[in-house]
Amino acid sequence: VQLQASGGGLVQPGGSLRLSCTTSAFTLDQYAIAWFRQSPGKKREGIACATSEDGFIAYADSVKGRFTGSRDNGRNTVHLQMNSLKPDDTGVYYCATSPINDYCCTGVGCHSYDTWGQGTQVTVSS
Repeated sequence: VQLQASGGGLVQPGGSLRLSCTTSAFTLDQYAIAWFRQSPGKKREGIACATSEDGFIAYADSVKGRFTGSRDNGRNTVHLQMNSLKPDDTGVYYCATSPINDYCCTGVGCHSYDTWGQGTQVTVSS
């Protein structure tokens, strides 16, 4: 495991969390990166992705308008700000990088991310 994801937890519906992803092994801004979610009983899906140059440019429909990805290159960290959380957002969240700099994939079947973090649990419940 070369990426470390953190920031998950238990939050009430309508609440917010900010996830972080970092590594000491390489410089994140040289790679495409994405956030994935695996909810109970569902396949892991990409929910937000960034190329190495353009930042976060695509989001899954299920999170569009509520989640925002960003890079903090000074801290070699990527964030996922999650607002207006819903119970369906419950799952394990992962960050992953791709050596293909312009790769940006959401949904299922994103096979070109080859370095993954360990995941952080997000539970949205009242």
